[in-house]
Amino acid sequence: MMLEMCRRPLEKCFGGGDGGDGLLWHMDLKPHSSGDYSIAVVQANSALEDQGQVFSSPFATYVGVYDGHGGPEASRFITNRLFRFLHKFATEQGGLSEDVIRQAFDATEEEFLELVKRSWMVRPQIASVGSCCLVGAIADGLLYVANLGDSRAVLGRRSSDGQAVVAERLSTDHNVAVEEVRKEVKDLHPDDAHIVVFTRGVWRIKGIIQVSRSIGDVYLKKPEFNRDPLFHHFGMPVSLKKPVMTAEPSIVVRKLQPQDMFLIFATDGLWEHLNDETAVKIVSKNPRAGIAKRLVRAAIGEAARKRELRYDNVRRIKRGVRRHFHDDITVIVIFLDHSQVSSNASLKDQSLFSCTNVPVDIFSMNEEAADGSLHTFP
Repeated sequence: MMLEMCRRPLEKCFGGGDGGDGLLWHMDLKPHSSGDYSIAVVQANSALEDQGQVFSSPFATYVGVYDGHGGPEASRFITNRLFRFLHKFATEQGGLSEDVIRQAFDATEEEFLELVKRSWMVRPQIASVGSCCLVGAIADGLLYVANLGDSRAVLGRRSSDGQAVVAERLSTDHNVAVEEVRKEVKDLHPDDAHIVVFTRGVWRIKGIIQVSRSIGDVYLKKPEFNRDPLFHHFGMPVSLKKPVMTAEPSIVVRKLQPQDMFLIFATDGLWEHLNDETAVKIVSKNPRAGIAKRLVRAAIGEAARKRELRYDNVRRIKRGVRRHFHDDITVIVIFLDHSQVSSNASLKDQSLFSCTNVPVDIFSMNEEAADGSLHTFP
């Protein structure tokens, strides 16, 4: 009883677990500078490799979704760096711009490279850790979407006749499953007949990885790392003459319009099971509170159906094993319905500033809650 009394106010601030799924965390609804937002994440891997965050101030809203691979280190690193760099460069250069976003991505990539160099002798596997990186920023009536990898941003907007809500994809999937991306990678490596290989049922760069852009994956960007004998104790050597992946983001800038209703930012764990139109329909047809959780559960339900199971069967499966049924899934839904707070708003009013990060690891958080030690949050 005492634990439950303590937990309720904490969940209002940090979000909470889902009563029916011990690996699902969500925040039903929270305000940002131009509307509301909802977040949910479900853990399938032994360690949660997805991360997500929202920062809101009187002048801008930042959204980040980071889908790690090879381990959780890169996605956690981005969570602690990227927004700081966005704020730093935007402040120095008088506001957000494409250049500011590129500089923030570059700085994050360079700092992660430095981390790999420092950790290399004791943890050579850090060179094989990476993360997709999807960022949205809203400021001065403009929406910026920047991405590396195959996380996706989709806009829900009213149709011209006002009778329907239509889906508009705002990001580019940097995944060699897409024919245009395969061609892009092959064109960059005309002398390598095996730059893209179909193996284990999918297309992969050098037979290893599906995404062509990321933060990290240093061993596929810096040939000196995968040639080092130290790395060979951990991973297979890869014959590289030059980098086969980049950290150059695709960026879209769009002026927000009155018919723009909401944005869905999600890792590919969602899009493997729901298409853009289905996700937009779910958001447009249901209450706002808990809408991100509803999307996550819809994706898990579809993953279960493909295996002739029900959601209730999947939610009982332990982390790690659950990865055989679906990936980690992170969803952030941003509603667009309020004008920006006046630029004269006081910087001293802390109530106008907020930042929400998903838990570093949902399983660990819920284990602490179960044994009565719910006292800190990452």
